[in-house]
Amino acid sequence: MNVFAAVGRIVIGFASLTGRLSLFTANGVTHCVRPPIYWFLILQQMLRIGYFSLPVVGLTAFFTGAVLCLQIFIGGNRYGAEAFVPQIVVLGITRELGPVIGGLMVSGRVAAAIAAEIGTMRVTEQIDALTTLSTNPIKYLVAPRLIAAVATMPVLVAIADSIGVFGGYVVGTKSLGFNGAVYLENTANFVTRGDFTSGLVKAAVFGFIIALMGCYNGFN
Repeated sequence: MNVFAAVGRIVIGFASLTGRLSLFTANGVTHCVRPPIYWFLILQQMLRIGYFSLPVVGLTAFFTGAVLCLQIFIGGNRYGAEAFVPQIVVLGITRELGPVIGGLMVSGRVAAAIAAEIGTMRVTEQIDALTTLSTNPIKYLVAPRLIAAVATMPVLVAIADSIGVFGGYVVGTKSLGFNGAVYLENTANFVTRGDFTSGLVKAAVFGFIIALMGCYNGFN
């Protein structure tokens, strides 16, 4: 019976965690659309999440695009398909690599900072002080971060897409012998609005998850 008891504890613990996270998510989302809205805090978090993350995201995107271009050229050259390098680079970056790179960099930089900041406020009873002052801590601490992350991540990923494509362009024209005008023409003609917008939608979802996990772990 000890085996079944252990399995039961795992299942009950997972269900309890899922319930707490679901309630926390619903509470945070509802406070994002209910007044009052703390616009100054939202702008402050947009600066912290988006602007301050731009250097690391841009640097990573540039070298990712450059390496992607180089490796696709090496693989395609074996089959005489090196002419498709610009198309594959822009498709891979806009649809998948841009959102993933942006999400990973922002999660490593922002989610831990959010969790540490709110966790410190929990330990030092500042969250209890907000409640005492008739200020909802979810609205004051969670909602601005959720709104800021969802709003800034698509912009950040759009910039990362541009920098990543530029990194592929630099390697393609400077090291692999591509004509610059032809490279840009192939890139612009191949990518579609759906490729670009799908990456931005993923970025918004990643931003919501990053901010939510940071706030949840800080509160708990």
